[in-house]
Amino acid sequence: METEGMQKKLNTAEGAGDKAGSIALMKLLSHSFELGVKYVTVYAFSIDNFKRRPDEVNSLMALIVEKIEEMLKEESIVNQYGVRMYFIGNLKLLNEPVRVAAERAMAATANNTKAALLICVAYTSSDEIVHAVQQSCKAKWIETEALDASKGINSVPGVEKENAVLAVHSIQGTSEDEWDEVASRTSTGVIEGNEESKEKQLVLPTIKVSDIERHMYMSVAPEPDILIRTSGENRLSNFLLWQTTNCPLYSPTALWPDFSFWHFLWAVLNFQRSYQYFEKKKKQL
Repeated sequence: METEGMQKKLNTAEGAGDKAGSIALMKLLSHSFELGVKYVTVYAFSIDNFKRRPDEVNSLMALIVEKIEEMLKEESIVNQYGVRMYFIGNLKLLNEPVRVAAERAMAATANNTKAALLICVAYTSSDEIVHAVQQSCKAKWIETEALDASKGINSVPGVEKENAVLAVHSIQGTSEDEWDEVASRTSTGVIEGNEESKEKQLVLPTIKVSDIERHMYMSVAPEPDILIRTSGENRLSNFLLWQTTNCPLYSPTALWPDFSFWHFLWAVLNFQRSYQYFEKKKKQL
């Protein structure tokens, strides 16, 4: 939600746009779950939003906590439709009240299986991709170390063990020339330049797209079928860039607080009309 622009267009007081947007969200969630939608993902707070004035950030954080508490009430949409809640993003960046509330909500709804609500907070797609690459590198290094130990051979030359986790994304403790040398000798997945027996050479695990996708924050949900961006905007604002390769963008001119059931229904009907086309495109990849 572009709340600053929303407030200007609606001529509302500061923070009123956010509250109006949260009301619209509750209505949309009800419509979605009534129509049988299994996964809904909302972009609640970008990492870039931390650049706003501190009082505005604090106001947004307080609103998030308030809405989380409302959704955990017995009569809430979450309990009415059996919705499991996920909070997606770099949750370490959140203040303690929001983080605790998010963790409590995820624990309280962990057994709900009818639908899922994914709330992206302290999130950007670029941060998600960096996180996934880092975790993939860490997992592969652990795999390499285990393979290394089982074959009784030393670690990869030029990369110190204490820098293992950072070996790919920062290469701390290893110069660029040394890393290039290691990379050139391991381009085939086997350490070269070593005359020891073939069976004792280190076969390096390869990081695949599936590894990165497994470590994405959004790995708990399938790729989206529709991406809705209100206010006539067609930029994604660093949201789900990895997951929306084959996802149609619906961009009505209505502001988010004015986004109604009829806008949502039109998006669904357009998706149904284009479903076969998008399925065909996916199979071609």
